[in-house]
Amino acid sequence: MDVSTAIQQRISTRAFLDKAISKTELEDWLTTAQRAPSGGNLQPWRVIALAGDEKQAVTDMAVETLAGKFKGEPTDRPVYPPDLWEPYDSRRRAIGEQMYAALDIPRENKPARMAWFANNFRFFGAPVALFIVLDERMGHGQWGHTGMFLQTLSLLAVERGWASCMQECWAILRPSLKAHLGLGDTEMVWCGMALGYADKDAPVNSVRSGRAELEEFVEFRGF
Repeated sequence: MDVSTAIQQRISTRAFLDKAISKTELEDWLTTAQRAPSGGNLQPWRVIALAGDEKQAVTDMAVETLAGKFKGEPTDRPVYPPDLWEPYDSRRRAIGEQMYAALDIPRENKPARMAWFANNFRFFGAPVALFIVLDERMGHGQWGHTGMFLQTLSLLAVERGWASCMQECWAILRPSLKAHLGLGDTEMVWCGMALGYADKDAPVNSVRSGRAELEEFVEFRGF
């Protein structure tokens, strides 16, 4: 499979088969992804991979914590900026409505939408869960480099016949995750990733987000 095909095939998968990925396969995948670009070769990322009882323990912690505060815990690094402006707010809302339409959950059915959102914290049934950890002292450049690592992981997953979903939703549980995972004083979870084999029959996996036209984000000069 070439890179262009992997890019075209990659989606945020939200329904997985009960089919395991071995530790040996994960080790090869993660080792290959280490060739992702890294400014200054800092390689600022750290990965915690969970399966089985360890994954279930994180899910149990999340369910228990969010039962009392569904909006999660305070964070000084929210997933989205407050008062998100256009065109970004419309893009975010559009993909959300596209997903709920595939699930046949109308806007007015708030309990069903909340119940579906809770599936994030079950990793959508994926057999493997990853947490990407960064040192809080790192700057915006290192966040960008870690994003390149995540992109590399997701494309390599497609090459292997796997599927993934990057999960920034875990940002609302950063304090509890820090304690649960035993992170260092200056470490934080940036995001999670669900990994496994896609359930291709699940309606939610038919959703493909749109992308802006070239003229919306590219300015050519000197051509």
